[in-house]
Amino acid sequence: MKNLFLLAFVLISASTFAQDDPAWGTVQNNTLTMKEIAPVWPGCSGSEAQKDKCFNQKLTQHIVKNFKYPMDEYKKNIQGRVVVDFVINEQGKVEVKNVTGGNKGLQDAARANIEKMPTLKPGMMGGKPRAIKMSVPFNFKTNK
Repeated sequence: MKNLFLLAFVLISASTFAQDDPAWGTVQNNTLTMKEIAPVWPGCSGSEAQKDKCFNQKLTQHIVKNFKYPMDEYKKNIQGRVVVDFVINEQGKVEVKNVTGGNKGLQDAARANIEKMPTLKPGMMGGKPRAIKMSVPFNFKTNK
């Protein structure tokens, strides 16, 4: 009985000291991190850095190709900066969440541009598709 009591005491003491030993660290300081992988534009491949660079190039090309200054705003020399906040969802589709700045005509044009994005390969975290938040600014300026 004494031996059993002594063994239990030693095990409890050892586990208590092991948790407080700075050489081993503490449970509170140990965190598990998972890397978020960004969405991938169709046709982009390579390393993560190459995919990110390709994504930015393709997004820029898309915006330039689909950019339409609303004629009413252009004629009235209405200018402004519009920011479109959106999510690439778990299926790789764009969901516009918020549009700010400018007036309604400029906001509608910026929203339409982003909504024309193709379906992407969704972002990932922990091996599972994950919605990724993004934001794109649009600067509407006339040369009048």
